[in-house]
Order: sequence, then C-alpha cells, then structure tokens
Amino acid sequence: MSDKATTVSIDPDPLAPYAIAPAWRVGDLVFLSGQAAIAEDGSIVDEADFDAQLSQTFANIERVLEAAGATMSDIVKVTIYLTDMANFPKIVEARKRYFTAPYPADTTVEVSSLALPELMVEIDVIAAA
Repeated sequence: MSDKATTVSIDPDPLAPYAIAPAWRVGDLVFLSGQAAIAEDGSIVDEADFDAQLSQTFANIERVLEAAGATMSDIVKVTIYLTDMANFPKIVEARKRYFTAPYPADTTVEVSSLALPELMVEIDVIAAA
C-alpha cells in the first residue's frame, strides 16, 4: 500500500462488523464508504422514516469527514442510492440544506435494495480536503 493512502478511523465504528473502512484518504482526496442510517451503536435509525434516515446519513458523512480532516464544503462528488425514487424531491432539498454553490457533482440512482433491508438511502462521497 502506498504511504499516500491511509485509512480513516472512527470510534465507535458501526461499519467494522461488515469489514468496511469508513473512508480512505489518498493525498488530498477522501473516499467515503457508503453512509446510511446506521447509528454509532450499529442500530438502524427509524426504519420507517425516510427523513430521519436521511438526517442520520448526513450526520454520519460529517462524522467521517471530520475524522479525515475534511468538511462538507470539501465534497466534490456525491452518489446517492435510493430504494424509492419518490424520495428524490427530499434529496434535492437536502442538497440545498447540506451543500452550497457550487454544488458537488451528483449521481442519484434507484436500487431494489441496500445492504440491510431496513435502509432506504445510502450516500457515498468524494472530498478534496
């Protein structure tokens, strides 16, 4: 492994049971693993509430970015996975709440399911810190 590539650690790490690094930092770039509505204790947040899951997902993104020495304003690319595209308008509102112009590049796709069946949204990001 290059000395320019280092893992980003958080404690507690709710992704550890799944053998997933929270993020990797490669030079000035930070690559987050997909973040979802998983609380620090590993529990799923509000299985029936998309808004609560989206809020937890962004809180997790902020937490991992902070551990990597980055912030939300450093995000340059976002990939959003939704189990129901009917929630896309809420994604647009969230982008306006969590990001400022110039907005990050974005890909939003609908998937039939995520890694855990209770999850409704997962987001991965790339930041230039």
